Amino acid sequence: MLLLLAVLLYNVVFSYSYSVGPNYRNVTIDTRVNVTNAGPEVRLIRMNDPITLTAGSPTYVECNVSVLDFNGGGDINRTEAIFYHSTSSSTASDDNNTHYTNATCTPYAQGGDWKNFTCGFQVYYYALNGTWTCNATTYDNRSYNDTKLNTTTIDALLALNVSPTLIDYGNLSVSDTSVNKSANVTNIGNVPINISVKGYGATENDGLAFVCAVGNISIANERYSINRSHSYTQKSSLQASFQQTNLTIQKQNVTGQFKTNATYWQLYVPPNPFGICNGTIVFQAELS
Repeated sequence: MLLLLAVLLYNVVFSYSYSVGPNYRNVTIDTRVNVTNAGPEVRLIRMNDPITLTAGSPTYVECNVSVLDFNGGGDINRTEAIFYHSTSSSTASDDNNTHYTNATCTPYAQGGDWKNFTCGFQVYYYALNGTWTCNATTYDNRSYNDTKLNTTTIDALLALNVSPTLIDYGNLSVSDTSVNKSANVTNIGNVPINISVKGYGATENDGLAFVCAVGNISIANERYSINRSHSYTQKSSLQASFQQTNLTIQKQNVTGQFKTNATYWQLYVPPNPFGICNGTIVFQAELS
């Protein structure tokens, strides 16, 4: 009985006690390592938000990338970036609508452990509106790398071009009705558009289609249609406020393949005007 009590007392006092000493059950030691090569780290990606594209022309978009490397900024070898729409992905092929790549971003500042890069993209005017991601990857001289993301928004761009810039009805006598004159409307934005029109003679809301050397022509005498075969009486009269033409133009998807539709115009000359007459038609793009 005394022997059993002694064994139990030993276990309680010695076997289960904690100490930093070398002769007990729990021993604590120090550890050490010297990391001689650090990998680069993308710390910050800055972009304009939102981004408004330029009608009919590319827009230069920048992802400015700040990279840290504890071996020093000189150890950062290169940075590349991908700019893509939410309907695409970082691994997709380049497409002017949804995906752009810059494999050689330009360094523009370096100091201490930092190096900054500009990753630029020429984004086409018909690139999709919505959420876009800049995916930047940086590499050091041993090909260690790091990737970070940041997002921005490209706004909807409602824009159009009309050709010709002058509808010339030619020489007409009073009581004449002109032949059809066409005005072609091209979508130079990044969303489908509906076309509305209005007109005026000298100033907006003056109720005129033309102001002439003598007299004028009221706005109801100038008419339009999107159907080439419509006669003058079948066409809609121009008005002082915007009216829908029922003309929808889809967005462009491929460079050089423009999305264009035509409007057709005629003029009836009433008895009172004479001489050169001038007026204005305003074409407006609206969300489809």
